[in-house]
Amino acid sequence: MGTPRQRPSRWIALAALAAGALTVLVPSRAPATIAEQRARLPPPAECGDDVVQGVWKSHKFDERYGEWVIFTLEVHRLSDQPTRLRGLITNHSWNGTPDQEEPPPCGPGQREWVVETDAVGSVDPAGRIRFSGVGDWRLRQQVCPGNMWGGYNLDNFDGTIDASLNEFQTQNNDGGRDVNQPYVFRRVSCFPEGSEFHPQIVTEPPPFYPEKGCGCF
Repeated sequence: MGTPRQRPSRWIALAALAAGALTVLVPSRAPATIAEQRARLPPPAECGDDVVQGVWKSHKFDERYGEWVIFTLEVHRLSDQPTRLRGLITNHSWNGTPDQEEPPPCGPGQREWVVETDAVGSVDPAGRIRFSGVGDWRLRQQVCPGNMWGGYNLDNFDGTIDASLNEFQTQNNDGGRDVNQPYVFRRVSCFPEGSEFHPQIVTEPPPFYPEKGCGCF
């Protein structure tokens, strides 16, 4: 009778080994998300010896809200302070399903808009980049008539550039909807040689977390 009582333990042990093997073989969701973001981006652009100047893009689906967002960062060095950065952050967003990587036609309940902010930042010799929205945000285009969520919190990106890939991974913190939300940026185009960004108004970056989050986009 002792042998039959031992068989369940043997099967339990085998089941545990199988479960462990599945844990090893099945990838976690986070790396897949990074890979999916990368797959949507254009090929990387080589911009000479400068690892930071150029146009950077991310392309992500936010499952929490059923919305797509393409962030575009136009990053320029200041000629007299090469570790200081200035430029623009553009957010192109629309609501849709996970397979709608491009905006669908406007219709009932469909929203699509483009928001732009001035931006400042810095980069160190190791390629650590910080790039943050400043001043007032601007609604550059209301593609569909559906309203945005009440307002817009300024974005704060912080990551380290991988020069071999022309990419950096970052978390956006805007004090509202995006808190520690991961994004992958790839440099997709370069500026013409000798071009320089000339801001009209010089402003300082906002606090890392705004005092009052509005739950805005």
